[in-house]
Amino acid sequence: MPAVDKLLLEEALLDSPQTRSLLSVFEEDAGTLTDYTNQLLQTMQRVYGAQNEMCLATQQLSSQLLAYEKQNFALGKGDEEVISTLQYFANVVNELNVLHTELAKQLADSMVLPLIQFREKDLTEVSTLKDLFLLASNEHDLSMAKYSRLPKKRENEKLKAEIAKEVAGARRKQHLSSLQYYCALNALQYRKRTAMLDPILGYTQGQINFMKKGYEMFSKKMDGFLASVSSMIQRVQGDLDAEAEAMRITQQELLSGSDVMYTPDYDVSSPVINRNLIQKAGYLNMRSKTGLVTTTWERLYFFTQGGNLMCQHRGEVAGGLIQDLDNCSVMAVDCEDRRYCFQITSPNGRSSLILQAEGKREYEEWISAINNISRQIYLSENPEAVAIRLNQTAQQAVTPITSFDRKLENIPQSESIMRTVSHNESLSEQATREPELEQLIAPGTPIQFDIVLPATEFQDQNRGSRRTNPFGESDDKLDNSTDEGLLLQQMFVVRFLGSMAVKTDRTNQVIFEAMRQVLAARAIHNIFRMTESHLMVTSKSIRFIDPQTQVIRISFDLENITQFAAHLENKRLVGFVVCTPEASGDQSLSAYVLESNTEGEKVCAYIIFPTS
Repeated sequence: MPAVDKLLLEEALLDSPQTRSLLSVFEEDAGTLTDYTNQLLQTMQRVYGAQNEMCLATQQLSSQLLAYEKQNFALGKGDEEVISTLQYFANVVNELNVLHTELAKQLADSMVLPLIQFREKDLTEVSTLKDLFLLASNEHDLSMAKYSRLPKKRENEKLKAEIAKEVAGARRKQHLSSLQYYCALNALQYRKRTAMLDPILGYTQGQINFMKKGYEMFSKKMDGFLASVSSMIQRVQGDLDAEAEAMRITQQELLSGSDVMYTPDYDVSSPVINRNLIQKAGYLNMRSKTGLVTTTWERLYFFTQGGNLMCQHRGEVAGGLIQDLDNCSVMAVDCEDRRYCFQITSPNGRSSLILQAEGKREYEEWISAINNISRQIYLSENPEAVAIRLNQTAQQAVTPITSFDRKLENIPQSESIMRTVSHNESLSEQATREPELEQLIAPGTPIQFDIVLPATEFQDQNRGSRRTNPFGESDDKLDNSTDEGLLLQQMFVVRFLGSMAVKTDRTNQVIFEAMRQVLAARAIHNIFRMTESHLMVTSKSIRFIDPQTQVIRISFDLENITQFAAHLENKRLVGFVVCTPEASGDQSLSAYVLESNTEGEKVCAYIIFPTS
């Protein structure tokens, strides 16, 4: 016999769309079986009714044959030979009526009753368990929605614990109901075989027993077949018993685990994070706009497929494309006071997607996986090995050093955090891969990830806490000579990625190497937040201006900018080298790396021709 399809009990807790889709197939099969069972039962009841009618008809026929003798014919009582013959036939019919009565009873017990029991017991049980499963699933969805709306404030820890306990209870209830439902559906695949064969076997055996006295040869022909059918039913019943015992043991093992498995974000204190993923799947909350200012969150199943992010609703056979991840960017965001939110932005910056993970581990792994996929690692022959090697190389290339915070006047605290990492590559690997690297950037050079001015420069640029007019006009009407000629040429929206000291400004390769090291450091240490500024290019300088306070964060004279270039592949990356005189009489060189909303070549064009 062909193998019996089964639902995997181990996948009941995940409740993925694939499992739901397979479950819908089993439910459709159970529905079809229910309809067929009802139709078959109606037909067999009709056969049973016809057999009962045959009993009544033969009994009436026997009585009618005996009644011939009592008829008062006008021409006489009738032929005695005919009367005796009819009496014989009446006795034969009466004996046949006894056999028909026994057949009717056998059809009721072995044909109609098993099918009724199958419908009332097995099919009704499946229907009841389905209702309980759907109810438990809805309760779990409601509890997860309530849990997802929890704020990040610590004073709500008691409420968070209560809701987490509610989620665990709902998840356990759903797990238990799904296991029972899956077991019933699996058992139904065996039962439907015996349930279809038992009634017809009973019908056939009854007919054989009915005709056995006059049709011995026919009975002998059917004995072998009936014996094989009986043997098959016994074998299927044995398989059912073995499978039921195996499912019972598996169910006990799955339910014997700790309740921690039902609690979301249970390992928040020390999550085990795999940063080498090139594939990821799981449930996320997706933010969608429903109006000008209103938004909704929907819990959906997401998975990566090659360089695509796919989304799949429950019950769907396949997912749909929701975002192309090639060359995209991903960063953590604060959104509507929800935890574990991150944003995926397309390479052109025109479209973005905000998602929320269930816990810290999922949050970190989704960001790492999307970062790996955006670098098109999946196109290599061994993507997992490439991802591991790149991350190991990046970890060897950058090592975190002490970070510090500084709160600047008139600048928000969140924008005053500076993080630095040191570059520590071995000299042998450096000489083999890039022999000119030491001539560009010294090993161990720290990387600055935010714009933080020295105290003297900050006081000079923002003395008196005055805002700088973005059009170069001074608030002091008496002093027009200072800003004379600083006409606004172009304004660009940029995000500061990082800066570091360099050893030369004779080639733009130093800018490309600084870009590589800054981006590698950000990827390895999960530094996704970037400070957005307005880059104002004037005829004499370039300025980084806070878009909210209009305070100049930092300014460079164009005469001190010795190199500038845009990335050859990522058109939005741009960098420049600044030469700064020192008190000792020497000069220091620093490379700055930016990400612009427009093409980096346009930014370079305005730096090249500031007065055109």
